[in-house]
Amino acid sequence: MITSISQQLFEKAQSIIPGGVNSPVRAFKAVGGNPIFIKKAKGACIYDEDNNKYIELINSWGPMILGHANEMIAEAMQQVLTDSWSFGAPTRREVEMAELITEMMPSIEKVRLVNSGTEACLSAVRVARGFTNREKIIKFAGCYHGHADCFLIAAGSGAITFGAPDSPGVTQGVANDTLIANYNDLVSVQNLVDANKDKIAAIIIEPVAGNMGLVLPEKGFLEGLRNICDKNGIVLIFDEVMTGFRLAKGGVQERLNIKPDLTTLGKIIGGGLPVGAYGGKAEIMNCVAPAGKIYQAGTLSGNPLAMSAGLAMLNYLNENPSVYQNLENIGQKLVQGIQKINQKLGLNYTINSIGSMFTLFFTSEKIVDFGTAQRSDLVLFGKYFQSMLKRGVYLAPSQFESLFLSIALTQEDIDHILYAHEASMKEII
Repeated sequence: MITSISQQLFEKAQSIIPGGVNSPVRAFKAVGGNPIFIKKAKGACIYDEDNNKYIELINSWGPMILGHANEMIAEAMQQVLTDSWSFGAPTRREVEMAELITEMMPSIEKVRLVNSGTEACLSAVRVARGFTNREKIIKFAGCYHGHADCFLIAAGSGAITFGAPDSPGVTQGVANDTLIANYNDLVSVQNLVDANKDKIAAIIIEPVAGNMGLVLPEKGFLEGLRNICDKNGIVLIFDEVMTGFRLAKGGVQERLNIKPDLTTLGKIIGGGLPVGAYGGKAEIMNCVAPAGKIYQAGTLSGNPLAMSAGLAMLNYLNENPSVYQNLENIGQKLVQGIQKINQKLGLNYTINSIGSMFTLFFTSEKIVDFGTAQRSDLVLFGKYFQSMLKRGVYLAPSQFESLFLSIALTQEDIDHILYAHEASMKEII
């Protein structure tokens, strides 16, 4: 439901902010209608500018794994504020954060803190290029690693053709160095490697993809990538900005027992504040300035406020592994409940899920890559989104996004979500 104040704010925003929003998906273009403007949040709920309450399943796109306005994290930030919140100089908390990340994610021997997931990913690719002295990278159709030029490339017409810029402002020269493979398709990767022998610096992938909707790696896929990289001197980069410390204490790489050479992080390591990090093997990270010649810098990197929130979050997760079983249980209740309702209504839609992430695809086809995800009924998804919103449940405003759960969800919340799902399906089908 669009509130009158939200409508007024959106109209004003469109005159002074491109499209009225500061990140495109927020504009509701994929689901129709206009966005609601959020005033506050607590636990599993958000409240708009007219004080309408919604149970929400985005959690700031992942970091609010303990729920909104967690008191422990708020207290940690309050302690920093009395000492000032930006220095542009080294602080104790940066060292403690780096130490904790390397403890919880053993593939990371050294880590550099940055300010966003985009910055982490573009930096990791630069480091891989400098380390290997090669220029090309392989990414996967449907995986999103931020809005750096090298990632905004659409697939070419065949497995070994050059990609094309996916956005004005990205040059064909940049596109020529970005090769596109298909997720869960090792043959497409091998073809690119064979056609560009000794030219590929890195393969970057979301090991569990969350930006084409949730798509899981099929058995042997990530192991196959590790093998290809080992045989060809290619740096394997896992983008765990979404999944890091969410699907397991050590991320997807712990859960699936696959070690990358470099990992990018964000979201949870800042407790919801702007943050990012990239790290991995010491021999690669020692190439980063000032230890090495590959330049990367940031005035606000390791910001004390973000570090305090992130340390409180990571320490809690590290000391309370039961959080992950709790999240698994919540995820199973929701997914199984939705499946049961769909079966009762004779609906054969696909749900991909793992732990505290899931996506309901409006198609009966198995979703294994971006091509299969794109065959979902996007019009029907838009109707579903609006129907759920009307019933007080705030979902990701795009079919091509994962949902993220928090431990703040109660049984009462779960029951309401399932009630809203059944009512919405009956309304739109």
